[in-house]
Amino acid sequence: MEKSGRHFVLVHGACHGAWCWYRVATLLRAAGHRVTALDLAASGINPKQLYELHTISDYLEPLLSFMAALPSEERVVLVGHSAGGIAISVAIERFPQKVAVAVFATAFMPGPDLTVQAILDEMVQGLDYYMDSKLTFDPEQRIASVLFGPKFLSTNLYQLSPPEDLTLGMLLVRPYPFFYDAKSVRDTTFIKENYGSVHRIFIVCSQDQAITKDIQMWMIKNNPPDEVKTINTDHMVMFSEPFDLSSNLQEIADKYY
Repeated sequence: MEKSGRHFVLVHGACHGAWCWYRVATLLRAAGHRVTALDLAASGINPKQLYELHTISDYLEPLLSFMAALPSEERVVLVGHSAGGIAISVAIERFPQKVAVAVFATAFMPGPDLTVQAILDEMVQGLDYYMDSKLTFDPEQRIASVLFGPKFLSTNLYQLSPPEDLTLGMLLVRPYPFFYDAKSVRDTTFIKENYGSVHRIFIVCSQDQAITKDIQMWMIKNNPPDEVKTINTDHMVMFSEPFDLSSNLQEIADKYY
């Protein structure tokens, strides 16, 4: 396959949608690559509503259906940002033969010996971590959600990003679900035979105030990837450093595809 034939699948993080990849998707396509940017359920322009989601598999359904529909001979470059790292981890576990390489861009990186809950616990030790964000919990459905507030977005996520992209984010964010049911815990359990068979690259964003550099390095230590790259920027690397991120993604694809 020619180098220009890479297929990148871009997965957004909490409260965001496929829209957040518009700069990077444009650069990758201009370089001759195929790009699929997905809205997970109840995100972006996906029509599902939060109350319709009961397990993490419901939330991840657009990505999992996409992966299932890929031809058996096709392999993709999976890119997950922030909480999108959980999504691509589940995709790796279920479809390892369809993933050439997985890229975690300042993202959650659970694995066989590192649970999603352990990462969350490590992240939110501060009493006011979410600042002005709106938090909800439904004990009947065992689902919680967060909607990032303007202060949290501007201070912890977009502080080095263009102001127009912060405005875009404030207009388009939707609640992000947390699942505590037994099925969701099972669905985010990973084994070395599947998850461990796929090359993983972690991109550290050294000025990230949401998933701090310390947390990123803690995940890398507890679930070592094949390679670590660093971009000196904030959490929203696709807005603040789209050229650097796009270049790194293409280099990774060339090496591992």
